[in-house]
Amino acid sequence: MKFKRILPILCVVLMLVCVFSTTAYAAPSGDVAGAIEGTWNDASDQIKTVVNKVVFPAIDLILAVFFFAKLAMAYFDYRKHGQFEWAAPAILFACLVFALTCPLYIWGILGM
Repeated sequence: MKFKRILPILCVVLMLVCVFSTTAYAAPSGDVAGAIEGTWNDASDQIKTVVNKVVFPAIDLILAVFFFAKLAMAYFDYRKHGQFEWAAPAILFACLVFALTCPLYIWGILGM
């Protein structure tokens, strides 16, 4: 019974894999490394754009929310116990500064 339910799903997945898969050929000389390098050179600008405009801002937003939430929690703990705990907000602030300045130098380190 279970096999009869899984078989159509497996057939659809197999059909989709066959339809969307393509064969990649190297240049007529058989230079596979050159084909891969050419593809990387074409895609590296797109990768940099996506990372700079989507990934880094998402990380910055998450770190900023965590930083301000932790800062508020540390303040409420200060009001309750009379001692302000600096470690967690300081670490989150350092990570936020690192993430904000990361696009300026990360591509030089990676050689892109």
